[in-house]
Amino acid sequence: MILARQREKWLVLLLMTALMAMLLPVPKAEAAYQLVWSDEFNGPSINTNYWTFEIGTGSNGWGNNELQYYTSRPENARIENGNLVIEARRESYGGMNYTSARLKTQGKVNFKYGRIEARIKLPKGQGLWPAFWTLGEDIATVGWPRSGEIDIMEHVNNEDVTHGYMHWDAGGHASYGGSSFAFDVTQYHVYSIEWTPSYIKWFVDGVQFWEANIQNNINSTEEFHKPHFLLLNMAVGGNWPGSPDASTPFPAKMYVDYVRVYQDVGGSNPSDDIVSGGTYKLINVNSGKALDVAGAGTTPGTNVQIWTDNGTGAQRWTIYRNADGTYKLINTNSALALDVAGAGTADGTNVQVATDTGHAAQKWNIIKNPDGTYKLINPNSGKALDVASAGTADGTNVQIWTDNGTGAQKWQLIRLY
Repeated sequence: MILARQREKWLVLLLMTALMAMLLPVPKAEAAYQLVWSDEFNGPSINTNYWTFEIGTGSNGWGNNELQYYTSRPENARIENGNLVIEARRESYGGMNYTSARLKTQGKVNFKYGRIEARIKLPKGQGLWPAFWTLGEDIATVGWPRSGEIDIMEHVNNEDVTHGYMHWDAGGHASYGGSSFAFDVTQYHVYSIEWTPSYIKWFVDGVQFWEANIQNNINSTEEFHKPHFLLLNMAVGGNWPGSPDASTPFPAKMYVDYVRVYQDVGGSNPSDDIVSGGTYKLINVNSGKALDVAGAGTTPGTNVQIWTDNGTGAQRWTIYRNADGTYKLINTNSALALDVAGAGTADGTNVQVATDTGHAAQKWNIIKNPDGTYKLINPNSGKALDVASAGTADGTNVQIWTDNGTGAQKWQLIRLY
């Protein structure tokens, strides 16, 4: 979806295809997948804790000479009867003749490996190009195609097939993938990939139609061993589908029933079971009390303390994985970030909530202890989230302190939703 999908028979692509076919990994036992994140689109509006809108034309049609202007208007994206509806319209807007929507989880939710799926009903029509896909979370720093891209589902025009592709950098843009079997795309189907350290497989309704080998970074595929975020969009026009014509039905609607991500419960990282975009309460092991914003405050600089677990928004924290592998914790009541005051590094520096800026004072490494609890280490200071003097009383201050493995620095992370 970043560059035009012109499917030339490049010699280098043929060589890569041959190599991938020759070096596919030996099948192994099925992963013990469990659901780690989903959006069922059952709320009254699009969940902005998960999704951000791309706005505009991308200056050059998002690299594909597309013809739409992406908006965040409900006319183009909304929740309707338990579905996310992305609607392309023929109308003059922002200097373009069509509008649509493009949603992404960048900076909010990202994943490395797992089964990623969505149940979608697609429109048909000349010039329509709906897609469900991923990009590397580091795209802002490394650019495309070095970010990597996995197209879980793309559909163009009036075809009876969808397409699954991957794009990456191998001394220049490289791509690999192909078309599904024929089926009725205008009905609901589940589009998915299974993504492991060894391979990416593409499916429609659980039936595999393509596979790529990424084991040991073969063919420079290191882009597929790092976190990716999700995208849903419907482009109009562009180099692959061509322009709409008089036969194209507008408005054209793409219905997304759900998006779900499953991962292997074994996990390879100490914090693999932390769901980016999940909301948690943090219970201090020593005191049995919850990480809490004093007075349910919403002003930057409000103190963070421990308090009896009461289920309020002041004690709920949405955890997002940053592109560098650290995490930020956003309080659901205030939308402010867990922050080390003044970016301090000394033992006893106060912990507060502050406006989310992405500063190192708001980044935390979440590390699983052998007993199943977690410690949160601020990488700016190298120090742990700590309850002052190992206190157990309501209102005891939370600070940073040298990592010492005591109960005052151990937290249970209990996922709420």
